[in-house]
Amino acid sequence: MGTLFVISGPSGVGKGTLVKLLMREDKELALSVSCTTRNPRAGEKDGESYFFLSREEFCKRKDEDGFLEWDEHFGNFYGTPKSFVLEQLKTKSVILEIDVKGALQVKQALKGSSVSPVLIMIAPPSEEALATRLSRRGSESEEELKTRLERVKYELSNRDRYDYTVVNDDLGEAKETLQKIIETEKSKRRF
Repeated sequence: MGTLFVISGPSGVGKGTLVKLLMREDKELALSVSCTTRNPRAGEKDGESYFFLSREEFCKRKDEDGFLEWDEHFGNFYGTPKSFVLEQLKTKSVILEIDVKGALQVKQALKGSSVSPVLIMIAPPSEEALATRLSRRGSESEEELKTRLERVKYELSNRDRYDYTVVNDDLGEAKETLQKIIETEKSKRRF
């Protein structure tokens, strides 16, 4: 059985970039695919980008305990399908790239099961450095930027609930640190 890695951190910290780099280099890793009730965007494929569900189907699965975690954002539901992740874990280690709230839900959902997730927080070198990164990318309005920065405090305040924290000050160093953590944890769980 593979290892479940849950990677989260504030918006703009580089977790998506780090995950993409890991996925290119480690063929023993699978990236979990989330479910959503939002409509597909151009180029998105069902089963690759997301599993696109109706609200009714999503709620049915939620009521049947079919998600490791779920939440609602901007009027749409998002969730990590339990059966998909558990099936993937039979042959590979799996990465979930989700927010802090979702990571803590996954930890709770799997408590007492044979799957013990490894939680990894990707953190900025400082809140000021992250604010600079977010404002430079120019993809958020001033109000959105303010909201994201307020959320950073909450997310980073939960880092003691994670197994590891990787500071992304230098992308290459952060990737190496993350790879070492993953290799160490995978080796602990091999039979």
